[in-house]
Amino acid sequence: MAEKKENAEEQTKSQEDKVPNGMPKNLLVPFLLLQLRGWNVHGYELIQQLIKFGFPTIDQGNVYRTLRQLEKDNMVKSEWDTSTGGPAKRIYSLTDAGEQYLKSWASSLEQYQTMLDRFFNMYTELFMPPNLSGNKTNNMS
Repeated sequence: MAEKKENAEEQTKSQEDKVPNGMPKNLLVPFLLLQLRGWNVHGYELIQQLIKFGFPTIDQGNVYRTLRQLEKDNMVKSEWDTSTGGPAKRIYSLTDAGEQYLKSWASSLEQYQTMLDRFFNMYTELFMPPNLSGNKTNNMS
């Protein structure tokens, strides 16, 4: 009996892994790069922009780890801003390599968007036939 329960739990976990509950973590990268294009921005400002983009939750530590990794990969550079009163803050900016990487992300996301559009068109046709979507009122006039 215990073996069957473990198999059922493994199957449930496998299904949960296949169906994402949120956005992929690596989707953070193109949004960060886009925010840095043409701007020198503090980490806190980047986090605020991610919230405006619609990220449901932001793990600030993950944002800073991602920025550090992007810096190691030469996609982003940073420098300390000591011009204001108070503690120094890092200002992040996009490198040429980061700009190229952003362009490749945009191309990939555009292809993904096309696939998503097709999916939702098919989904809408299957689950929301035109005659059930409120067109009856138009036919009565």
